[in-house]
Amino acid sequence: MKLDADAVEQFNRDGYLFPIRVMSADEAARHRSALETYEGSSGGPIAGNLRHKTHLLFTWASEIAHNPAILDAVESILGPDILLWGSSFFIKEPHTTSYVSWHQDGTYWGLDGSNIVTAWVALADAPVESGAMRFWPKSHLKAQIPHNDTFASDNLLSRGQEIAVDVPEDEGVDVPLRAGEMSLHHVLLVHGSKPNRTSDRRIGFALRYMPTSLAQTRTRDYATLVRGKDAFGHFTLEPRPAADLDEAAVNAHKTSTSAQVAAVYAGTDRTEYRA
Repeated sequence: MKLDADAVEQFNRDGYLFPIRVMSADEAARHRSALETYEGSSGGPIAGNLRHKTHLLFTWASEIAHNPAILDAVESILGPDILLWGSSFFIKEPHTTSYVSWHQDGTYWGLDGSNIVTAWVALADAPVESGAMRFWPKSHLKAQIPHNDTFASDNLLSRGQEIAVDVPEDEGVDVPLRAGEMSLHHVLLVHGSKPNRTSDRRIGFALRYMPTSLAQTRTRDYATLVRGKDAFGHFTLEPRPAADLDEAAVNAHKTSTSAQVAAVYAGTDRTEYRA
């Protein structure tokens, strides 16, 4: 699944690639079933801190994060030594108003570089009508753009952040995906998505990969070594869960998300992720 030279060149030029098949539709359905079984037992959709760094809590989410097809593609861009800094579920329920404003991923992460790739894995079909992502091609070449925090209730982003410039509507590219496919995008690529107008959930699992050379500038932080070796030691390395929601997994998740929240919400009074 390594990307060829043309694909890597396209990613570097445009800031994204899609679609990339990383698992079968049946395998995606198995992961979706595991998620929804948990949601059924807990009384509602996964939310708050549990929606983030989910790969530390559940073996099936860790399996996605370590998927060789995903890592092969990411390695083609980042090199052989890879950390997973975070994972987040972005779920839009049917016929709801949830959306994602135009933004760049790493604005509030506190990391000291932009050599970071987000792999957005579809666990359900994500047609345009479901609120599929939209990319602003080549916007990663604009470097960091100022953002405004809105904390809007329907915005799925941590701070409801949106870029402080207008994106020309005719320049946005729709990114429909089938279950089991993923897109890759650069951390500085401007992207967003509209509400889900279909009768099915739109379920995306976003994985944030970076080379081991990057460091956190705001707090002691945690990450998972998913490939290669870590010769830098900037992050405390996280364990894989031995079983879903076992005591060690829950404790590791609590410690790690607390550090990540401190970085993401620096300058605010928030101590946990928004629902």
